[in-house]
Amino acid sequence: MLARVQSYLLQGIDALPCEIELDHDPNYMVPEGGRSVFLVGLPDAGVREAQERVRSALANSGWYFPSGKVVINMAPADVRKEGSVYDLAIAVGLLAVQGVVGRQPARQMANGKSQIANEEDGEGLDYRGLVIAGELALDGRVRPIRGALALTAMAKARGAKGVMVPADNAAEASVVGGIDVYGVRTLAEAVGILTGNLETPPWEAPDVLTLLRTAAAPIDFAEVRGQEGVKRAITIAAAGNHNLFRFGPTVGDGRRPPCLPHGHNPLRLWPSGGNGRGVSACAAWR
Repeated sequence: MLARVQSYLLQGIDALPCEIELDHDPNYMVPEGGRSVFLVGLPDAGVREAQERVRSALANSGWYFPSGKVVINMAPADVRKEGSVYDLAIAVGLLAVQGVVGRQPARQMANGKSQIANEEDGEGLDYRGLVIAGELALDGRVRPIRGALALTAMAKARGAKGVMVPADNAAEASVVGGIDVYGVRTLAEAVGILTGNLETPPWEAPDVLTLLRTAAAPIDFAEVRGQEGVKRAITIAAAGNHNLFRFGPTVGDGRRPPCLPHGHNPLRLWPSGGNGRGVSACAAWR
């Protein structure tokens, strides 16, 4: 049985689509000393270790890793995959090939796009319409990831129904707006949403401007003592949006962003896309 789960990969601060294909052959006889799980598509060591994290997370959540042969392909195969962000997507795919989630196929609409079939029938969400990402702990908890905001923006641009991310990243992801965001704390919670056994509304999008106004800057320009020439140069560069070249101790560099005025929403979203710190309280600069 074949399943396809949509996820993402980060290149810089940009998120690119990554499709995870899982093929399960329950009749495959594993040779003595051989292996039954094949993970391909240029995975790094962190991605290759996913099968052990997923195996334990499934077992500790009440399911099991399928027996027989399992081939997991991560496309595009010519781009290196890094980190542990694919754990949740792989786990959902393994449950899909066992029929635990996604029993009904997605409907095809007149414009050729797929529509969530299960949602109207009260049977939960179809994983095929979601972009899914999250790191799994061995007990099934879902840990936060980097680039949730960029992932959500990519999913929205590609017409996805929604995204499923760790609960710790849900507020960050919901800033994008115009797309459903489902934050999950455990693998069991994710499966409950997909099967309809758990009714969880999409995460409510926060007011970005209010969030930015109340966010505390990690560093303050007022902390710099003396160095009047340096402070004047930084102030002029900040006011006129000029480039600034300095050398020597970097006391003033990191304190430049808090002295800049708050910008409009997009200006403040994209610089934080892949840094793992969510929405920045500081304006973009370099």
